[in-house]
Amino acid sequence: MEYKWVVLSNTTLGTLMSSLDGNIVLIALPTIARDLPGTSVFDLLWLLLGYQLLTASVLVNFGRLADMFGRVKLYNFGFVMFTLGSALCSFSQSSIQLILFRLVQGIGASFLFSNSAAIITDAFPENQRGMALGVNQVSIVIGSVGGLVLGGFLTSVTGWRSIFWVNIPIGIFATVWSRYKLRELAHIRKGQKLDVVGNISFAGGLALVLAGITLFSISYLSLPGLLASMAAGAALLVLFVFVELRTAEPMFNLSLFKIRMFSAGNIAILLNALARGAVSLVLVFYLQGPTMGLDPLTAGLYLLPISLSLAALGPVSGWLSDRHGARLMSTLGLVVSSAGFLLLTGIGPTITFQQLLVPLVLVGAGMGLFASPNRASIMNSLPQDQRGVGSGISTTLVVVGGTVSLAIAFLVMVTGTPIAELQQLFLGTSGIGTPPWIGSFIQSIRSVYFLSTIFLILAIIPSVMRGRVPSADPS
Repeated sequence: MEYKWVVLSNTTLGTLMSSLDGNIVLIALPTIARDLPGTSVFDLLWLLLGYQLLTASVLVNFGRLADMFGRVKLYNFGFVMFTLGSALCSFSQSSIQLILFRLVQGIGASFLFSNSAAIITDAFPENQRGMALGVNQVSIVIGSVGGLVLGGFLTSVTGWRSIFWVNIPIGIFATVWSRYKLRELAHIRKGQKLDVVGNISFAGGLALVLAGITLFSISYLSLPGLLASMAAGAALLVLFVFVELRTAEPMFNLSLFKIRMFSAGNIAILLNALARGAVSLVLVFYLQGPTMGLDPLTAGLYLLPISLSLAALGPVSGWLSDRHGARLMSTLGLVVSSAGFLLLTGIGPTITFQQLLVPLVLVGAGMGLFASPNRASIMNSLPQDQRGVGSGISTTLVVVGGTVSLAIAFLVMVTGTPIAELQQLFLGTSGIGTPPWIGSFIQSIRSVYFLSTIFLILAIIPSVMRGRVPSADPS
C-alpha cells in the first residue's frame, strides 16, 4: 500500500476511536448512574466535560511536543495511553474512579487528535489534502454520533463496562500498526519550550466557567457564586491572551490568526462546534425520557441518520474543495445544518423515526459538507513547521466549542425544567408517562436548537470571508 494511504487509514482509526469515546459514554449515563452507587448528576456531567476539558487544555501543547520530538512517536504514545485508560475505565467501582480513568483516556485522545491532521498534511500533496483530511475529519463526527449507536447496543446487550472493552483489541492493533508502519516526515524543531503559564491559565479559566455553569445548574452554587466563578474564569482567560502575546513560544501562536484563511476557518469551526456539541446530549435524554421511553439501543438507532449522511458527504466535499476551494462547500454545509436545526426547534413530546429523519439528515449532511473543506483550508494556510501547533489550535477550538455547548444546553434545560425532575431524567429514574413538567422540558429543547441555529448562521460570515481558494502550499 502506498505510504499516504497507510497514514490515512491509521490516523482515521485513531481519530475514530478517540472521538467514539466522547459520546459512547453519553448514551450509557442513565445505566451507569443506576449501577454505580452514589452517582450524582454532577458526576455524570463531568464524565463528559472532564474528558473534553482535559483534551482541550493539552491539545496545543501536545502538538508542540510533537513538533519537538516527532509527531509519529507521540501519536503512537497516544494509542498506548488511550488503550490503558479504556481498560482502567472498565474496572471502575465508583463514579470518581471512572472520571479519573476517563482523564487517562483524554490524555491519549489528545495525542491522537493533536497529531493526526499534521501527519496527514505531511504525507499528502496539497491537491489531495482536502480529500484526505475530509475522510479523517468525517471520522471524528461519525465517531461522536456512531458512539451513540454502538454504546446503546453494548449497554443494552452486555452492560456499560463493555463500551470500554471494545477499545482494547483495537487499540493494541493500532499501536503495533502505527509503531511499525508510520515514519517521521516532519522537520523536528528541538529546543522549544512549553508554555506552562499559558496552559494553566487556559485550563483554569475554562474549568472555572464550566464548573460555575454546571454547579449553578444543579443548585450547588448560588447566583453570586456563579457570577464569581464566571468572573474568575474570564479573568484567567484574559490573562491567557496577555501571556500568549508576550511569550516567545506560546501555547496558542496568535500570530497565526493574521493568516486570513486560518482565522476565518477557526472562527467558523468554533461556532459550528458550539452549535452541534449538544445535539446528541439533548436527544439522548429526550429519547430515553418519560414520553418516548426508548432503550439505549433504540435511542442510538434513532440518531444513526446523522452519521450516515455525514459519512456519505464528507469525503465528497473534501474532493470538491480540492478543485474548487473551501468557501463554497463549507458555507453550503453551514446553511444545510442550519435548516436541520431549525426543523428540530419544532420537536414535540413524542416523535417518530420518520419525523426525525429529515432534520437529522440535514444536520449530518451539513456537518459533512463543512468539516473537510474547512479543515483543509486551515491546514493549507500554514507553514510546514507550524502544522503541529496549528492543527492543535484548530482541534482545541472544536473541543472547547463542543464542551461549552454541553454546559450551555444543560443550563438552558435547567431554566425550563425543575431541577429535581431533571435529575430523575438524567439518572434514568423518571419513569414512563406524561409528567406535568414535560411541556417546559420540550420548550427547553427547542430553545437549545434555536441557539444552535443562531451559532450556525453566525458561522456563515467567517466562512464566506475566508477567500475563494486555498493559498499555495507554503512548505
